[in-house]
Amino acid sequence: MNDKFSKIGFVLAVAGGAIGLGNAWKFPTLVGQNGGFAFVLLYLLLTISIGFCVFLAEIAMGRISQSDPVNAYKSLATKYAQKWKFAGFFMLGGIFVLSFYLVIMGWVLKYMITSIYYLPTNTQEAGVLFGNLIQNSILESSLYFLIAFFLTLFVVSRGVKSGIEKLNVWIMPSLFIMLVLMLIYCFFQDGFKEAFVYLFYPDFSKLNLNSVLTALGLAFFTLCLGIGCITTYAASLKDDTNLITSSIVIIILNICIGLMMGLIVFTFIFKFNANPAEGAGLVFISLTTLFSNLGTIFGHFLAFYFFLALFFAGITSAVSMIEPFTFYLVNEYKISRIKALIFIGFIVFILGMSCILSFSISYGVSFSFFGFSFFDILDKLTSNFMLPLGAIASAIFVGFFIDKEKIYNLFSKFMSKSIFEIWYFLLRFVAPIAIIIIMLNQIL
Repeated sequence: MNDKFSKIGFVLAVAGGAIGLGNAWKFPTLVGQNGGFAFVLLYLLLTISIGFCVFLAEIAMGRISQSDPVNAYKSLATKYAQKWKFAGFFMLGGIFVLSFYLVIMGWVLKYMITSIYYLPTNTQEAGVLFGNLIQNSILESSLYFLIAFFLTLFVVSRGVKSGIEKLNVWIMPSLFIMLVLMLIYCFFQDGFKEAFVYLFYPDFSKLNLNSVLTALGLAFFTLCLGIGCITTYAASLKDDTNLITSSIVIIILNICIGLMMGLIVFTFIFKFNANPAEGAGLVFISLTTLFSNLGTIFGHFLAFYFFLALFFAGITSAVSMIEPFTFYLVNEYKISRIKALIFIGFIVFILGMSCILSFSISYGVSFSFFGFSFFDILDKLTSNFMLPLGAIASAIFVGFFIDKEKIYNLFSKFMSKSIFEIWYFLLRFVAPIAIIIIMLNQIL
């Protein structure tokens, strides 16, 4: 069986990996805080110039090696191959992210089901509901975590064509349709105009050095760089796929869905004069209260629809996080995907349950270290260290340790020699420095 992505399957799989739960609040919040559409333009510029460079580097590793991240480093290195293979293990960052990401997906699933029959009528009631879920209801949190956990493992167990591609071919269009319908509804609401101004009014006075770093970091993370996802997916890509066109489409999809979710979320926020900078509380506390104000039937229906869309976005990201390590275990140890997923699932289960227990009143102290919950530690470890280091490694490796002719031969049919040289220069000397600056900004 030819377990390869189709052209559309590759685009939707990578776009699905990039479009996650953070699009519901992180992207629109950053846009609003940093000059609206001025920040979007900056983000686009940095995505195309810096993030795009590393993105193509990881595609090159996957396409040329036709292998998992570890063996890609090992087989392509012109020297120090045995040392470079260890850089591939930055893909473990995806497993760590998945462990706490599935906990959040469990919360989304819980609210999706609860919204059918109950919505809190005020923020105090909503805060108590969310607090009880994460602090007191260990069994309930664990149940919904396990549902998201097994659903993700099931999709990946089906392979690239039957599992990951089929999931994204159905879910990504469904998510887009959901968002379009919700956006049409929001268009006729009082808060839509304020939401539109909040996201699209270009205020260049709000742009500063921190805005540049924030935009660069956002570009970096929304392209799924540093966890081996792009390398792994590219290894399962058909030869006739236009790599440049597909990559541009992925970026456009990510931007469009981020802005659509932003308009939807902030229409409700401004309609009811809520705070647009609440992070996770924006979804689980404020929005649930706002939906209850829309009427018994319609409010519950819209809340269910919204959380269903969030869960769809989350599952596509979760699948992209687990596939690189699965692909490595299957290739390296010649075992079935099922056996690989049993091993990975055991790790994710232990880490995910530790995250759940770190929030609980009864066990929180035992699962907190240096003043941080285990959940926060995993978040900071991956966001501030593992993912950026993984992207730096791929940029330096492709720029200095792979035969340049191999890379040019891959991209020559999609770009001219002069464009290739510009990309190659940016990859070698600009992208690594830019990512180091992002790391320092996040740490300091």
